[in-house]
Amino acid sequence: MAKVKPSQRKATTKSGTEIDPQTTDALASEAERGYDLAKAKRRVVGRPSLGRRGASPRLSFRTTPELYRAAQRRAKAEGRTVSELAREAVSRYIGA
Repeated sequence: MAKVKPSQRKATTKSGTEIDPQTTDALASEAERGYDLAKAKRRVVGRPSLGRRGASPRLSFRTTPELYRAAQRRAKAEGRTVSELAREAVSRYIGA
């Protein structure tokens, strides 16, 4: 398979729509006129917080493959995630 140089690739949007010269000109004209940011939609990225406010801190630890597989089986059997099992286990351990 022949390699394609970056300059030979056609520009596309994230969704894969090809951007032709007319689209480029239209977008440039719109940008030059200016945007009304009050009308912009706010996009929330990432996972939702587990708490009422702010980001949820991440707790990470390593385990054996056997323990991880057992946790996966248990989570699947209960219709939960491994993260939910881990949160419950830590909460029980510290008495929270």
